[in-house]
Amino acid sequence: MNKAVKYMLISSFAFSLMQVCVKLLSGFPVTELIFFRSIVSLALSLIVVWKAGVSPFGNSRKYLILRGVFGVIALSMFFYTLQNMPIATAITIQYLSPIFTSLFAIWILKEPMKNWQWLFFAISFAGILVMKGLNDDIETIYVVVGIIAAAFAGLAYNMIRKVKDTDHPVVVVLYFPLVAIPVMGAFSFFYWKTPIGVEWFLLLAMGVFTQIAQVFMTKAWQAESANKVASLKYVGIVFALFFDFTLFNIIPPWANILGILIVLLGVVLNVRYKAK
Repeated sequence: MNKAVKYMLISSFAFSLMQVCVKLLSGFPVTELIFFRSIVSLALSLIVVWKAGVSPFGNSRKYLILRGVFGVIALSMFFYTLQNMPIATAITIQYLSPIFTSLFAIWILKEPMKNWQWLFFAISFAGILVMKGLNDDIETIYVVVGIIAAAFAGLAYNMIRKVKDTDHPVVVVLYFPLVAIPVMGAFSFFYWKTPIGVEWFLLLAMGVFTQIAQVFMTKAWQAESANKVASLKYVGIVFALFFDFTLFNIIPPWANILGILIVLLGVVLNVRYKAK
């Protein structure tokens, strides 16, 4: 199996476990969840950086900081959608991030796209419209927030690719908590909720799973071009549907299933076209 494919599969599964933790912690403010997640990520990243013997501040600091800023904005909005929609629905909207990744890569990374890819990306967007238009249970505000989150994620992924030849993958991951902790810590001061019992375990697990997912995702992005790796993330929908059904007793309506299939159709067509 190609290394980038293996890395992205591991990352997708770890992300799905993180999403379950976020859903189970829906009573907590998003700012506090990201604050706790970032503390765990900072501790684990510093350990790995120390063992690797590399500078924690990296080389391409401009792009590393931008990666942190874009990532914090994207994750904040994504957590918000996870707390207010079924996991599979939130994940499907987040799947627009590869589209934005490829779009931004045209200018940031100078990676061209073929004309057919624009059609495939339009199909994926049509899937989102089908989900929203045929399902009154999905509020417009959550869809809009999800799309904006996907756009910022696309920017963050391009920053990761930008530093692929200059910085260690864990240093790239480290810049997320370096940006998130002071910002989210300040916001959390005003909306603090003290965890009790199993909530402490879920907060810790959320951070650990995210760290694993981030490291392997970074490795995947740095192993292949943005266009190729971006399309591998769609396998996460399988995990999302499974956890929605088994843990939260959510059976998606036919409009959601149709929308998900249309989004995935656009992604799969893009994958096959790129391979050809």
